[in-house]
Amino acid sequence: MDPVVIPILVAAIVVVFLVAATVRIVPQARRYNVERFGRYRRTLQPGLNFVLPVADRINTKLDVREQVYSSDPKPVITEDNLVVNIDTVLYYQITDPRAAAYEVADYLQAIDQLTVTTLRNVIGSMDLEGTLTSREEINARLRAVLDDATGKWGIRVNRVEIKAIDPPNTIKEAMEKQMRAERDKRAAILHAEGERQAKILTAEGTKQKDILEAQGTQQAMILRADGESKAVELVFQAVHRNNADAKVLAYKYLETLPDLARSDNNTFWVIPGELTEAIRTVSTAFGDRATGTGPPPGARREDADGGAADADASDKDHVGAPEIEPNSTLALDAVAAADEAAKQAAVAVSDAKAEAEAAGETRLPRR
Repeated sequence: MDPVVIPILVAAIVVVFLVAATVRIVPQARRYNVERFGRYRRTLQPGLNFVLPVADRINTKLDVREQVYSSDPKPVITEDNLVVNIDTVLYYQITDPRAAAYEVADYLQAIDQLTVTTLRNVIGSMDLEGTLTSREEINARLRAVLDDATGKWGIRVNRVEIKAIDPPNTIKEAMEKQMRAERDKRAAILHAEGERQAKILTAEGTKQKDILEAQGTQQAMILRADGESKAVELVFQAVHRNNADAKVLAYKYLETLPDLARSDNNTFWVIPGELTEAIRTVSTAFGDRATGTGPPPGARREDADGGAADADASDKDHVGAPEIEPNSTLALDAVAAADEAAKQAAVAVSDAKAEAEAAGETRLPRR
């Protein structure tokens, strides 16, 4: 081999080595800390960088993107002496590569231990229920403490989240029972509210129904009373217009007695005192008809001479009480007619009493 070639090859190898040792290419979102003779020199930025071979060396390579760190479950004691396991998730970003490399030996371990101690301080002042319902407050307090501590380490904590809070199994069972009882309570309350509303609506409907029925009954009774009053008024006018005598009125009175006692609203029936007078009037009418005595209808008394006045006086003395011989046939007919009228009246009265007693017995259980 030519002796000149060997030095050339050696020189080329040295040049290549020097170039490789001098040039450093840093990827995007990376930072390289360079030390010269063991002392921090500078931080290489992304792109092409040159360093002194042999004198400079790269100590640490750091990623400045936002990163996620999930810690293992850590036992924490609450204020009511319950041990819960809490998992946290940490979002952080390196802002100063020099401080992250030289201010703390292991920033991840330091952040983890600081998170655990802060959690124990925060959770130790809360009970289990407060711990489960105050995650936002715990996250805010953790982030404030971590930002204050990691600022000098060249790290910014963007977000801290509690991933899980696991109480003991006995506490979980008790909480499940409590939740089940609360759900049953709410269900019972809703059921009772529904029944109350249903009863209220039913009562309102019944009330409206009773009011409408009472109003309808009232209107019907008013109309019926108006009709009856008008009918009585017409009958009264017709009686006075036709000038009916006491005999016809007494006979109609006896016919009306059974209808008075037949009403459903009568629980007892009182016999009027005018009944005997009506019977006497009817018997007198039958007696006058049988004897044929008395003035004919439309007959006029003559007042031409003095004997007419005597005749009027004798007629006034004998009105309503004709003299009949005891053994005559006319007297027997009048007595029979009076007895027959009295029997009919007694039968009507007994029937009315029976119907009133029956009506009272049927209506008695309703009271």
